[in-house]
Amino acid sequence: MSEYYKNNSPAVSRREFNEFVVAGAISAATTTQLDAAPQGRAEACVLLWLGGGMCHVDTFDPKTVGDPKANKTGSAYPSIPTVIPGVQVCEHLARTAKLLDRGVLLRTLNHPLKVDHADSANLVKTGRLTSGTIVYPSLGSLVVHQLGRRADDIPPYIVMGSPNVTRGPGFLGSRYGYLYLTDVDAGPTGLKRPSDVSQQRQGRRQDLLDLLRVKARANAAEDPTTRDYDATLDDARALMNGSFAKIFDLTGEPDAARNRYGSPFGQRCLLARRLVESGVRFVEVAYDLNFKNGTGWDTHRHGQKNQHLLIEDLDQALSALVEDLEQRKLLDTTLIVVATEFGRPPDFDGQGGRGHQSAAFSAAMFGGGLRAGKIIGATDELGRRVAEHPVTIPDFHATILATLGIDPATELYDGDRPIPITDHGTAIHELFA
Repeated sequence: MSEYYKNNSPAVSRREFNEFVVAGAISAATTTQLDAAPQGRAEACVLLWLGGGMCHVDTFDPKTVGDPKANKTGSAYPSIPTVIPGVQVCEHLARTAKLLDRGVLLRTLNHPLKVDHADSANLVKTGRLTSGTIVYPSLGSLVVHQLGRRADDIPPYIVMGSPNVTRGPGFLGSRYGYLYLTDVDAGPTGLKRPSDVSQQRQGRRQDLLDLLRVKARANAAEDPTTRDYDATLDDARALMNGSFAKIFDLTGEPDAARNRYGSPFGQRCLLARRLVESGVRFVEVAYDLNFKNGTGWDTHRHGQKNQHLLIEDLDQALSALVEDLEQRKLLDTTLIVVATEFGRPPDFDGQGGRGHQSAAFSAAMFGGGLRAGKIIGATDELGRRVAEHPVTIPDFHATILATLGIDPATELYDGDRPIPITDHGTAIHELFA
């Protein structure tokens, strides 16, 4: 049985455990089985991470309108038609609604974890439940490990947000880690010579470091950790000596372009476009700043009141990114993924907010050469449960990997131990030509 369903957490009851096993079986039975895995043609991926738990019934999977003040179950906002006949989204996604023929909606993601943000984020980012002593690699690290660099002297994997294990390389080693930014305007820290260190002094430091590196390589020639660290030093030196830092200077963009993307989150998306254009393989853009409602996407209690500001922010930034990449002839080779760790129930709590829900939630994908304009799966009338075509997190990973031309059946190794690249996930075949 897949590790995805082997969860001994007391938060999951036997009945719920069995429901997820059945959901996985249905997913396998309803997915078209082909002899060969689908092969996409995307070359890069931009992950827009909405940490906190984006509410699916208030965004991409609208239901009958409820009322948080009256504690009436349902969506918080009216829905609007999209460019796809018969498909609707929240009224605050008006720009994205007109571009949905360039993307797909996955309305039936599900996983067996319930409450904890960290565990759920780790599951969605790595495709695995925490298991023993194994630290599983993130999606970004997996992509870089399989496809390598797109350009010399350009880091293959960049995260806009704070570092954490869910974004890391796990057992693949530090060579497949990420460069992270917490201040987008300043660019990556540590790649510039401090103002109080002269060029000569920096040179002497480098010479001493080179001597130490030679000794370390000789004493630990077979140690993969040492080799990875040594390679990372070469990468860092190349970045310090190159023109990479110029990518982060958004003042070179026309005012119209910057205004088109909007807020600080939008400026991160603009930077993501510049990074992909320059040869970065995988970019994660985290919505962990500029919480206009005070809580971000974790809309308990008062966080629900101004959730619409977050949705409008996402709408502007996402639509600008899709259109910008399309105009630059990069959309077919760049996959945009909008994801979150779980959804939220259609019920409101006593203070007008929402709790957590992992039994059914949404994600979106744009570009990447996928067969666009499709809606995968359907939830029940209130969005509590999967009604048609469940998509497990391993399936989600397999679909992203396949879009990038990576076989979801690839086998990796943690030392001598073989580990499949996904936890027995199957790509959604109807999304591939």
